[in-house]
Amino acid sequence: MPPGAGYAGQRTDGLAIASLVIGIVSIACSVACLGIILGPTAAIMGFISRQRIATSGGAVGGGTLAIVGLVLGVVGFVASVAWFFFVIVSGALNNSNATPSP
Repeated sequence: MPPGAGYAGQRTDGLAIASLVIGIVSIACSVACLGIILGPTAAIMGFISRQRIATSGGAVGGGTLAIVGLVLGVVGFVASVAWFFFVIVSGALNNSNATPSP
């Protein structure tokens, strides 16, 4: 038999990959404030994936992907909230500095 025959490799958890992809999209779409929805989704999926990987006994991998997806989800959420408040505050400042028309 050739070396390595009969050995099944560790499979990556699909939820970890989905968490990573949604985390990236939440950062990319934070200017449109979509990170407010996508960020927590990625963080929750990453958290659940980490639990599934920990309880699999080594049969499922992708722990790093799950952590990165979780972190990117949190960053995307914070960036969207910060952008939202920046737009609101800058709009309020622009309206308060406007001169009234006669």
